[in-house]
Amino acid sequence: MAKNKGIHGTSIEVKSYWDNKYSENQTGWDIGVVSIPVKEYVNQLSDKTVKVLIPGAGNAHEAEYLFVNGFNNVFVLDISRLALDNFRKRFPDFPVNQLLCEDFFGHNKTYDLIIEQTFFCAINPLDRKKYAQKVHSLLKENGKLVGLLFNHEFEDEGPPFGGSIDEYEKIFSPYFNFKTFALSYNSIKPREGREHFIIFVKK
Repeated sequence: MAKNKGIHGTSIEVKSYWDNKYSENQTGWDIGVVSIPVKEYVNQLSDKTVKVLIPGAGNAHEAEYLFVNGFNNVFVLDISRLALDNFRKRFPDFPVNQLLCEDFFGHNKTYDLIIEQTFFCAINPLDRKKYAQKVHSLLKENGKLVGLLFNHEFEDEGPPFGGSIDEYEKIFSPYFNFKTFALSYNSIKPREGREHFIIFVKK
């Protein structure tokens, strides 16, 4: 049960849990590059002034891809200072004032777009409704939550925590209209058939 406590305790406990993951290089969720579904979504965006938040960003490959492609209004949020330091070392051109070492649930700015990449699956399932509510509150009118959700249950104790489409519909439908909610056709090989790509629009 220590794992669950570490991701569902106080902010200090959660921070310690994830700092340990980064200090010990236990980052098996990190595929080392921007995920293909998110990359292709970004490629079709024409308005590069959109304000973007990537919560639980970790090594933030999505943020790097956005920034080098002209999206300058990108904010990277993670509770782990080590994660943000790793990103800063790898990509020193990224504005330091857009690196936010915070608890996502305490954040209070607003955004046009929030990108979901292995953050939802890292939080305790008890906090999933809270996540949906928080994303809704952080998005501007007609703002979007875009990214990937696992349509798969993991055998090992999480994180990551899996889930089902039925569960996600119940969690998100009070707050979002589902523009896209479909099996990802361009996931990486190890995740083929196990991810759904989402574009959820704030109600």
